[in-house]
Amino acid sequence: SKCGHLCRCESIMVAFKGVWTQPFWKAVSAEFLAMLIFVLLSLGSTINWGGAEKPLPVDMVLISLCFGLSIATMVQCFGHISGGHINPAVTVAMVCTRKISLAKSIFYIVAQCLGAIVGAGILYLVTPPSVVGGLGVTAVHGDLSAGHGLLVELIITFQLVFTIFASCDSKRSDVTGSVALAIGFSVAIGHLFAVS
Repeated sequence: SKCGHLCRCESIMVAFKGVWTQPFWKAVSAEFLAMLIFVLLSLGSTINWGGAEKPLPVDMVLISLCFGLSIATMVQCFGHISGGHINPAVTVAMVCTRKISLAKSIFYIVAQCLGAIVGAGILYLVTPPSVVGGLGVTAVHGDLSAGHGLLVELIITFQLVFTIFASCDSKRSDVTGSVALAIGFSVAIGHLFAVS
């Protein structure tokens, strides 16, 4: 019926209300740029400048700190524009708790994925072929199953999302210090726990 079609169209329009505004696109652009910078800087810390023939020892603390401090910096720089999700899992958590709309989350996740691809692409282009290596690609250890790898990812994602919600809880009056730094340290801790 005509009314049924109109009602469906109207509900779709309501779902995307606010999408076509300047602040919305500014927020989506912020997620893209934050993810691009994060991936470029953090994966850049994994490059072994000794090359394949004389590899330097891997410094996991340095890499983990770079990941954590990069996220902290991006949250501080872009948080006021987009909320500083910089991670599709964080965006999904925000949808599940109704902090953002489903429509907004779709655009955020696409922007985050594109930002990550562009950031990795830039790093690949500026890195000499002799030291490119795996550019920070991680894989599940040979002694672990894919299920174990998934469990580790769930644990570190939970602790990150938990830190974000605990640090950003407007009902708490005891939170002092830098929320961005707490989130960054959470990423560094997760990295130290999961990657070796």
